[in-house]
Amino acid sequence: MRGNPDIAAARTRYNRRLAAGEGRLRDRANSGDMATDQKQDYYDVLGVAREATPDEIKKAFRRLAMQYHPDRNKEAGAEARFKQVNEAYEVLSDPEKRAMYDRYGHAAAQGDNPFARGFDGFGFGGLGDIFDAFFGGQQGRAQRGPQRGADVRRTVTISFEDAVFGVEREIEVMTAEICTACNGLRAEPGTQPERCGTCNGTGELRKVQQSIFGQFVNVAMCDRCRGEGRVVGTPCRNCKGVGREKRKRKLSVKIPGGVDHGSQMRLSGEGEIGANGGPRGNLYVQINVKPHDVFQRDEDDLLLELELSIAQASLGDEVQVPTIEGEPHTLRVPAGTQTGEVFIVRGKGVPHLRGSARGDMIVRASVVTPKGLTKEQKDLLKRLAESMGQDVKPQEDRGFMGKIKDALG
Repeated sequence: MRGNPDIAAARTRYNRRLAAGEGRLRDRANSGDMATDQKQDYYDVLGVAREATPDEIKKAFRRLAMQYHPDRNKEAGAEARFKQVNEAYEVLSDPEKRAMYDRYGHAAAQGDNPFARGFDGFGFGGLGDIFDAFFGGQQGRAQRGPQRGADVRRTVTISFEDAVFGVEREIEVMTAEICTACNGLRAEPGTQPERCGTCNGTGELRKVQQSIFGQFVNVAMCDRCRGEGRVVGTPCRNCKGVGREKRKRKLSVKIPGGVDHGSQMRLSGEGEIGANGGPRGNLYVQINVKPHDVFQRDEDDLLLELELSIAQASLGDEVQVPTIEGEPHTLRVPAGTQTGEVFIVRGKGVPHLRGSARGDMIVRASVVTPKGLTKEQKDLLKRLAESMGQDVKPQEDRGFMGKIKDALG
């Protein structure tokens, strides 16, 4: 068959179609048709450069998620911004999704990327379609082997303290389970599925076809039994003949200490049941962490803002600062402390997710200028200023009307 002119002609037609398809694809890429979505660039959403490292992307996400979290930010548009930040992080934190996004933009996630569909983007079917044209095709071949069940996703919201120390939560998931009435047989209790007479119980229909390459056997799924080899005469009324039903299950989930907002846990084998005896899918639990009233988090460190009076900052003091455990910690503030200076309390941060060590608590000093001083207090401050060689001219608060008069000249 080496010199068969029909084969040579078929190969020529195939090569021409392939070349034409590649040319159209290059034209689309050059014209920008592959990324016409007007959504904001994900890198701009997170405020990072396109060459940003995974750590830089993660830090930017944490900062913005904390800033726009609906429980923390009640401004108009904050919730929409929070969702936009989550969407950008979901793509850029995944190496494969990020690579596709860098190449095709938002079209990569919307099915507009021709490369994601193999040769289909060239304007004709994939390689399977080409062989179907010659050999009669294998479309619809029965998949009778075990198939893994679908994955299930749930979101759990926990407190800031629970994220630090860990917690065990009971959650409900709705999954597809074996029908309790027919036990998965799909037939009404008291009846049994029968062997398919069309395929004689094989689930496949075989047909011999002649092509330019010779004789081939086309194997297709049986249309009547859909590849199962059995047909149900009286479908189960409980599951409508599907063999499975949706049921709620309660699961106890142990969330380890050290998880952060946006963390995801995988519970293997807790998803939906598989078909034909296949294994269960997985359950993915996404963690949402509520903001804290006092602390902020930077990876495994806790950040605390400490307000100091002028006297405390100038003379030094011993102050009690809160900790995430609830027990106060004595912090020594040296004399002459300025706004912005930080003090590190070792081991009072967040436990490492993979390890026994903990991060630190970072305390930032903020010197507060007092308001509403008494005459005696003002005199004392003025005498202090004079002793330091400063000629201070105190300004009296003239009230609202006084400020208006000053403004009008």
